[in-house]
Amino acid sequence: MSPPISRIPVGLLGSDVISRAGVVSQLRPRPEVLLLDDAGADQAEVTILVADDVDEPTLRILRTLRGQRTTAMVLVVTHIDDARLVTAVEHGVAGIVRRCDASPERLVAVIRAAAAGDGSLPPDLLGRLLKQVGTLQRDVLAPRGLGLTGLRDRETDVLRLLADGFDTAEIAARLSYSQRTIKNILHDLTCRHHLRNRCHAVAYALRNGLI
Repeated sequence: MSPPISRIPVGLLGSDVISRAGVVSQLRPRPEVLLLDDAGADQAEVTILVADDVDEPTLRILRTLRGQRTTAMVLVVTHIDDARLVTAVEHGVAGIVRRCDASPERLVAVIRAAAAGDGSLPPDLLGRLLKQVGTLQRDVLAPRGLGLTGLRDRETDVLRLLADGFDTAEIAARLSYSQRTIKNILHDLTCRHHLRNRCHAVAYALRNGLI
């Protein structure tokens, strides 16, 4: 006998009653999903937000959900352009489904990905997002000596050597900098990211996958 399917608790938000009802009708029969009512919404592993556009009311809801840090967010949206795509991702959206593509199979696939901590975008939106990221790196970050991690190349180099146990003098020798420069790099880094000391800086970088 096959083990029962583990159902993913899903909350559903949306000001458009008809659109929300449409998503409910798509998901209610699916054994992979447990749709929660409003009273149980705080137990959701994934919350679906149904919206026409990524406008300010939608962003307010996303900010509230992100502040709770207990649910992955999926956006079912009618219209989304490049700028709003980036904004949605910045607000923590893990998956996006165009309303016209919101079949039961597609919705379940995106819900599963979000619950597993993965992202899911339509291929064309993913391509546009990557293009936006490339433009940001080329035109904004690179001229300032920054990468997408928010760290400068030499900051990353210093943190990696710190993590390997080297002291200031050894790091300076390996990178051909003065010890004063190494101290200044670490001072700037800890101040900018509000870190207490070198150990905290290394822990922060490791925890966030920066080195």
